[in-house]
Parts: sequence; C-alpha cells; structure tokens
Amino acid sequence: MSDQPYILYGGGITRAIGVQMMLKELALDYELKTIDIRKDEHRKSEFLAINPAGYLPALVTPEGETLHETAAIMLWLADKHAPGVLAPAPDEADRGRFLSWFFFFTSDIQPPMKRIFYPERYVTENDGTDAVFELACNQARERWTVLEGYLSENGPLHLGERFTVADMQIAFWACYGMRYLSEIFENFPAITACYERASAQPRSGPLLKAFQQTVRERSSRPWLPK
Repeated sequence: MSDQPYILYGGGITRAIGVQMMLKELALDYELKTIDIRKDEHRKSEFLAINPAGYLPALVTPEGETLHETAAIMLWLADKHAPGVLAPAPDEADRGRFLSWFFFFTSDIQPPMKRIFYPERYVTENDGTDAVFELACNQARERWTVLEGYLSENGPLHLGERFTVADMQIAFWACYGMRYLSEIFENFPAITACYERASAQPRSGPLLKAFQQTVRERSSRPWLPK
C-alpha cells in the first residue's frame, strides 16, 4: 500500500464531516483541503477536474483514485481498513439489518433533508420554495420517526451496543435539525441517545461536537424554536 495520505476535499458545513470522522476513527493519515461551497468553489473547474460530480466530499485515495458519495466512502473505508469492526462483515448475521438501516437513511431521510436546506434547487420560480420547504419538513419528520421507533426498540445504537458507521451517519445529520437546529434533539430521544454515543467516541467524537458547534454558529436557522 502507498505511504501517501488520503486527501479529503470538504470542510465547513458539509457531509464531508462523516468521512473525516471515519478517517479519524480509523486512525488514518489524511490531509483536509477546504472547499468553500458558499463561494461555489465546488463548481469551479479546478474541483470538477477532481470530482466531476461537483459535490462534497471527494476523497482521493493513496493510490490516486477519487471517490465520492458520503455513505459509499464511509462504508468503503470501514470495509477496507477495519473489516467487521465499524460495519458487520458480509458473512455476519447482522450485515443485512445493518445495510437495511444504513441505506434507509441514505435513500429515505437524506433526500427530504436536502430539500429542506436547498428548496430553491427544486423549483423553477422563487415563490415555490416555501411549499417545497414545508413538504420536505413533513416528509423528513415522518422518516426520522420511523428510525426513532426502530432505535427505541433496538438501540441505543443501530446494532444495540455495537458502534457502526450507521450511527456516525445519523449523528452528524442530526446536527442539521430541520425547521430549527435543535428539532431532532428535542423530539427524538432515541436518536439523541445514538448521537450522544457517537459524540462520546474518543477519536471521532470531538470532530462531531465541533461540527455541531459550527452548524450552530453559521446556520441561519435558530438553535431553539422562536
């Protein structure tokens, strides 16, 4: 294996925090290169030459391959560097259940969450953003409720007491809130318990706590409801 570090393009309030948490949890050498999405740096030719998909994060491996899509990178890192530790191995009984909930989040919760924060991407006229936002909040809340029910019966983590990449994924997304930043923490105690377990991890937990603070400082949404 190459002795070159991973290169992670991310920073700020982006999903790259999930990959950064994985790199830290696995004690892997990496270099963080900040791309400011507020300045549309992810749309510039320099970054598109690295990741034509035009989104963060992008991870360049020591071998020179560029990976994208947060959940895919996180799971790939888990399987490559700690087989059977942060994700059940393919032959483990829990693998199917783990994958079901890991991709439930990616497929069911993440899409309406993205519409909450970028409603303008889903309309052709500006006056439609409020309707998109309201519908996305309702859809996301309903999907978070499904996950809350599962964790209430099977938690505190996705696999009981076993900490996995699935717990890391929902932990950083919970920091975004919905209509207001603390909405998930105020209304979903089982998800909050999962977040607290993730934030207590010695390696990646400090990154998660710092990310939550950054969201609180930079977001236009209030931490507490008005």
